[in-house]
Amino acid sequence: MIDEREWRETFAGSFRGDVKFGVSLKERTSLAIGGPCDVLAEPGEPVSLRNMLVVLEPMGIPFFTIGGGTNILVRDGGIDGVVISLRNLSRIEVIREGNADAELFVEAGVGLQRLVNFCKEKGYAGIEGLAGIPGTVGGAISGNAGSYGCEMKDVVVSVAVMDSAARLDRQAASAMGFGYRRSGVRPGELVLSANIRLARDEPQAVSSRTEGFFNEKKKTQPLAERSAGCVFRNPANGPAGRLIDEAGCKGMRMGGVEVSGVHANFFINRGSGTAADYQHLMDEVVSVVHRRFGVVLEPEIRVVGKT
Repeated sequence: MIDEREWRETFAGSFRGDVKFGVSLKERTSLAIGGPCDVLAEPGEPVSLRNMLVVLEPMGIPFFTIGGGTNILVRDGGIDGVVISLRNLSRIEVIREGNADAELFVEAGVGLQRLVNFCKEKGYAGIEGLAGIPGTVGGAISGNAGSYGCEMKDVVVSVAVMDSAARLDRQAASAMGFGYRRSGVRPGELVLSANIRLARDEPQAVSSRTEGFFNEKKKTQPLAERSAGCVFRNPANGPAGRLIDEAGCKGMRMGGVEVSGVHANFFINRGSGTAADYQHLMDEVVSVVHRRFGVVLEPEIRVVGKT
């Protein structure tokens, strides 16, 4: 593994951004759960990201990209290698504005709620239903985030992606294979930016719809709690949260992690939770739901790192 001295020598003059060593990923996940990473690198611009990947790939040093730290469970042993955060890639630019629609350039590190608020203020319609979803635009594209009938795939025009060998490609949305909570972004690829197209509307109308969705979400989801969002994908025969609730799992607890009493498809870290607690609770909920309904729930949350 590359240490601090070797990093400074290797990337002198070729990497602009922030680098930290031995960082606890509890500080970088919405669950506040996770072991340490060897290196946390936050490139200041795409050239520095490319310069870093060009070195890491032939050295065999693994890397993992973390966005806003949502929809992810980092195991208690942490992550070997370099964890890359793109939060410094945070530009939003209007590249075209017509009478009926507008096209934006959005970098991967932009917070999804910052984009929702930007569109609300400008009167750009199409992502109002994403109000209240945490994380970054890069993560939202990779997982095709959606809510209340809005999905990222509905507004994405094209996506700029860099692979582990630092090759850059721009992919049309139609070629990406978007589906339910998934995209064509492969393991080892990093979303750098996207062009998105939104309809024009009165700012007041967009704002009203956005606030309406957000207020509804506050009633039905534990937005103020430490969670990673929905734990399981919705199976074909109904919402996962309803199945978990009807199976009697609300309030079920393993260590410091508990099934939310507000929405059963959210697991809450009550302060002392570990990744082991979280995974044990997942296993127990899957078992109970299967016994009750014959349905095997599949994770929506990504589980990464070592035990």
